[in-house]
Amino acid sequence: MTRTFNADPFALEFNPVTTALVIIDMQRDFVEPGGFGEALGNDVSLVRSAIAPCEKVLKTARDAGMMVIHTREGHRADLTDCPPAKLTRGGKTFIGEKGPKGRILIRGEEGHDIIPELYPIAGEAVIDKPGKGAFYQTDLHLILQNHSIKTLIVCGVTTEVCVNTTVREANDRGYECIIPEDCVGSYFPEFQKYALEMIKAQGAIFGWVSHSEHIIDAIK
Repeated sequence: MTRTFNADPFALEFNPVTTALVIIDMQRDFVEPGGFGEALGNDVSLVRSAIAPCEKVLKTARDAGMMVIHTREGHRADLTDCPPAKLTRGGKTFIGEKGPKGRILIRGEEGHDIIPELYPIAGEAVIDKPGKGAFYQTDLHLILQNHSIKTLIVCGVTTEVCVNTTVREANDRGYECIIPEDCVGSYFPEFQKYALEMIKAQGAIFGWVSHSEHIIDAIK
């Protein structure tokens, strides 16, 4: 059942049975107008460009019966799982404060939830993570091991922060990661460019970079 993704710096072989789609932090606070991302002064249109390609890849993965995992960055209502240093970052708007979509990055609030376009369906795991990486203080590694997953298709936001951190964590744990470049987004175009270059540098030092069309073609 081995197939091949067209990717940089070279093609990546994979088996759909041992491959999972991981969608990182496509939350309302990050990608919708009025959320935490916009409150920090960012142009959310730059990350919203990833929604449509993600929808297509998600549909293809679901149709193929592949494992799908969603992540959400956020904290307990009492903030006991949020490091004090993290509470002081953000400039004028901070985690736990009241925003247009409820308390910012607090689990259970409107802004913390995943956008409707990519909302999980029954049977899809949702990983609530307190840090940038999806493996830190979560059971993601256990879930992937239990399903014999070896390859991760990683999508979501932001490219240089939570996506990049997760890919590096996955690489250290032995997973092969491929990132469709149009399915990830950053508020900073230059960060998007260099974050992707860092992943595929030196012969795929952290992973492979591809495009949603190549991912879809290979799965189908």
